[in-house]
Amino acid sequence: MTTPARRLRSRLAIPVVTAAVLLSGCGVSLGDSGAEGGKDAGAAAPPLSEVEPLDDVRGWEGSVNAVAEEQVEPVVEQAEPQLPVTVTDAQGTKVTVTDASRILPLDIYGTLSRTVFELGLGDQVVGREIATQFDAAADLPLVTQNGHDLNAEAILELDPTVIITDTSLGPWDAILQMRDAGIPVVVVDSERSLDTVSSLIEDVAEALGVPEQGAALAERTQAEVDAVTEQIADVAPSERGEKLRAVFLYVRGQSGVYYMFGEKSGADSLIDALGLYDVAGEIGWNGMKPITDEGLVDAQPDVVLMMTKGLDSVGGADGLLERLPALAQTPAGQNKRIVTMEDSQILGFGPAAATTLNSLAVALYAPQALS
Repeated sequence: MTTPARRLRSRLAIPVVTAAVLLSGCGVSLGDSGAEGGKDAGAAAPPLSEVEPLDDVRGWEGSVNAVAEEQVEPVVEQAEPQLPVTVTDAQGTKVTVTDASRILPLDIYGTLSRTVFELGLGDQVVGREIATQFDAAADLPLVTQNGHDLNAEAILELDPTVIITDTSLGPWDAILQMRDAGIPVVVVDSERSLDTVSSLIEDVAEALGVPEQGAALAERTQAEVDAVTEQIADVAPSERGEKLRAVFLYVRGQSGVYYMFGEKSGADSLIDALGLYDVAGEIGWNGMKPITDEGLVDAQPDVVLMMTKGLDSVGGADGLLERLPALAQTPAGQNKRIVTMEDSQILGFGPAAATTLNSLAVALYAPQALS
């Protein structure tokens, strides 16, 4: 039988490879470094409840890389989708899914792939983007090139029966061509934070005809997040003036990209959950904006959160201080206190949210456990 994908592939003269990758729609490209998962990044952090916290939360110097556990644990061994289903996606488009035998999940952090696997549908996933790096999906063919650019030809070769995506990958024309080919494309909300984890899981599950598994996974994930945040509350200072002042920096040295993430960026919910003091609110830093010397000095962070490859792209802590000399005028810069995590993990906000929180919390409150 000739599938819609094959019909469209025969009409394409060249692959679509325009560079239009955005970080969750904010206009910041992951670009030159990619978002490859935690391979060779070190051992995963132990549970926060099993380590000895610092006597003084400010009594640490140096950078620490946090590694989150990436083992997939589906809520059922093999889910059985109840199809067809019709959903209205995040863009207001009504989409009918009749076949989930060849699923292609696509987003900039690999969160959608992880979600599909955790729902018990991993055997039906036919491809991945570069951010999907966990072992269970490692052998799937890539549909991205030059970092995170979607390759329409590569997608069509896989003949997906449904695509689950958001607006974080481009070029968007590649996604539109899939829809024109008759492939159901469900677009979920690209806004990510700890508050949206459950709704994201449930939206994916509904579109794939496994709402019961979605409810179970959302409940399990929330329970895990709640358990870790309770542990964090036991070790993090409760008084505002005693909390570590924190900022999240997004850096791509090769591209000359230096951003500080503020309120409503997703990073703020992470900082709050970690028991840190989010300086962005204090200095009125909203969204995601280029770093300024004044902004850094006003923030006076005790600790900087970053993506691992961002710090690598400037040559480590010393390179970051060279590129951002104003950082040296802050406690974080003076102590070179930087906590990093792989790009695909730190702001993914999916089923692995609890392990992300745990690993970052260990790096903040018991960094000696990772040394």
